[in-house]
This record gives sequence, structure tokens and C-alpha cells, in this order.
Amino acid sequence: MGCGSCGTGGCGSSGGCSTGSCNKLNTYDWLSDFLLPEEYPSKNIVEVSFKNGVRKGFYINSERLPIENGAMVAVQSQTGHDVGQVVLTGLLAELQLKKKKAEKADIPKIYRLATKNDISKLEEARQKDTETLLKSRALAKNLGLDMKIGEVEYQADSKKATFYYTAEGRVDFRELVKVFAKEFKTKIEMKQIGLRQEAGKIGGIGTCGRELCCSTWLTDFKVVSTQAARYQNLAINTTRLSGQCGRLKCCLNFELDLYMEAHKEFPKNINSITTKRGPAKLIKTDILKRTLYYAYRESPTLYEVDLEDIYDILEVIKAGKTPEDFTIGTVIESEKEKESDLVGHISISQLEKKKKKKRPNKNRNNRNKPKAKKADTVSSPDKNQGINKNKKNNRNKSNNRPNNKSTNRGAEANNKVGNKPKNKRRNNNPNRPPKPKGE
Repeated sequence: MGCGSCGTGGCGSSGGCSTGSCNKLNTYDWLSDFLLPEEYPSKNIVEVSFKNGVRKGFYINSERLPIENGAMVAVQSQTGHDVGQVVLTGLLAELQLKKKKAEKADIPKIYRLATKNDISKLEEARQKDTETLLKSRALAKNLGLDMKIGEVEYQADSKKATFYYTAEGRVDFRELVKVFAKEFKTKIEMKQIGLRQEAGKIGGIGTCGRELCCSTWLTDFKVVSTQAARYQNLAINTTRLSGQCGRLKCCLNFELDLYMEAHKEFPKNINSITTKRGPAKLIKTDILKRTLYYAYRESPTLYEVDLEDIYDILEVIKAGKTPEDFTIGTVIESEKEKESDLVGHISISQLEKKKKKKRPNKNRNNRNKPKAKKADTVSSPDKNQGINKNKKNNRNKSNNRPNNKSTNRGAEANNKVGNKPKNKRRNNNPNRPPKPKGE
């Protein structure tokens, strides 16, 4: 890993620090402060990183060049030469060589310290990576190959390009290599990698807020199963337990051995214990605190019981007796009970403005319905004034008109309020004007 100040521009040592600058999968040189005896036979093994840790290799400094961590060197390759950065030297590089079981006879050598011309060619080759990656994905899609190209690495002299891809099964890319060679005019090498290795090469930030383990220090990818989450009492939620590679997080195995040893201290067949109060069911277990939580059927309250008390209860059951109730342990209130608030027992939901419920519009609903009776309605004072005026006018008109049934019928129709059509049921309306005296 790089130093802690890499995010603010780095420490300015150009990789001379013991962490190996900002390369991926670097080994901390914990032997840098130790002075080795002069008689120690040093083999001048050096570890070199290419493209910020995408690829690494061991090389021998046969020319006895003054090389330190962070130096740019030109090294031997199968076709031409390549330029990389030194990340590990000395005794620790030899120990890493033994760990990875690399054959000493096949170790290539270092030509020289990189010159300005070498570094300029390396920068030109790096500028081709992004464009080549996009074109290669399009070409692979046109051929209908079920594969994903995740990284492209050009050699410093641009004589070879390495394509890293992921696929679920075996892919026949012989036709694809011919298309790549014709398009990019260079030697093509295809390497299949796993999903975890792809995430390590691309890099990123995990849910913990730190750099991905696979891109900083983790090289040995072990199998991770959901059983590791069950041992640690984690909810089986694939979205939270899976990493950026789409597989289960490698960190689930980091503390698995500790939990498996702690599980051995807990007795078996304790999922249900019958006490004098009744059967109690095991709800959850806190392995690190060495406590268990039980609850009765008729009550949602959880009772915290220590592991030592569980052993005492089991001894009572073996003796043929019924143990006492879970009252000694700490009582934890259920989630259904409302928690008391220190600020006047007011919750945030009460402070929020409640939305006013819109009352249904009766006029819209009653448009198509028949009109209601007016017998039970009570008229407003303004309407009563208008009705009283109509009464007086109708009385005066009825006195001036001749006593005739036809005319009286017309007057009766005009005396009705609102000149609405006849309705036999309106005879009981108390607000109806009285009939003229002449009728």
C-alpha cells in the first residue's frame, strides 16, 4: 500500500519509502532497517511492478546496478524489453521468490536504469491502453464471444499487448486473436483471470471505506461460502455480503477461525429450554459476549442469559428437575414497546406536519343521482327573505286576477319556488308558499 499522504500528492519520495509507493499488492519491507552481515551472500533479486501493480515479476541485477525502491528500470522480456518500477529489493525479495516457488534458472535480468527515452516510450504505450480496450470489447462483441475484457497492457516498446479477460467457461478466441493482430499491428497475448483478480487489477474502495484487499495485499484467494456468515451470526443478504467482484467478500474468512473456536464452548441442544413458567425459545446468540437470548411464547421480552448459567440449568435438567424462570438475566424490552423520549415524550413524527385529507366533493358524486327531497332541508335566512317577498307578491296578484281555475292553476305554477317542474312529493315542503285564497 502507499503511504497515508498519497491522497494529498504523496510524500515526495518517489517510491523510496518502505511501502513501495502507490503500487498495488506491494510487500512491506520490514527488513529495511536491519543491517545484514557483510558475509551474507546476496543474490541481487529484485521485484519489479508494471502498470501500477497489474503485473509483477522477479529479475536479477546481474550488473550490480545501484537500485532502490521506486527506481525505473529496463528489463528483459520475451519480445524486446519492458520498463517497470522496483518495489522490493534485498533479502525480503529473495524470501518472496521462495514463497512463490519461482525457478531461479528462468529469472530474467535487468538491462539498465530507465532513460528519458525509455520513459517517453512507456507513456506513449500507456496512452493506447484505453482506446485499445474499447475497440477490443467491440470486436469481441461482434464475434459473439461470451467474454469480458477487463484490462489491456502494452509493453513499453509496443511490440506486445496483453489482454486480460474473464469468462464463465472456456472461450475459443483463435479468430479473435487474428482480428486483434490485424487491427492493432502487434503481438497479442490472451490471459484469462477470475472475477476476484479482475477486481484487484481494476481496484476500488470497499464498503469499509478502505482500498480493496485484493488490490493492496491479498494474493491467495480462498473459497468463501455462506457457512462463514452463519458462524458469525450475519444475515444472509447477498447485496451486503458480496463485494465489487460479485462474489462473497474475502474478509468473511478473516475472523472465521475465531468464531469456530468460540462455537465449541457453547453446548448443543439448547434451542428450547422448559422452565417453570413454560418453554423458552432461543432467539439469538452473541458469541463474543458469551450470552444467549431467550423468549417465552406469551411474551415478546428477551432475557439475556450468560453461558455459565446455561451450564447450571443443564445440570438441573439432568438431575430431573425443572429450572427456575429466566429472571436473573438482564431484561431487554421488545421492539414493539415505544421507547421513552427525554424531550417531553415527543417524537419526530409528531412534529412533522400532517397532510390534510381532502374531503370528497359531494357535488361531483351527486351529479348523476336524482335530486333529494327538500322536505327535511332547512332553508337559510337569506332564502327565507326571498320566499316571504314572493308570498306578498303572489297574494297581491291573486287578489287582482279573476276567480278562474285556469288562471289559478297558472298562478299556482308561478308561485312555486325556483319555477321547478311539478313534483307530487313536494306537498310536504314547509317552505312552500301557501295557495291563493281564491282557489
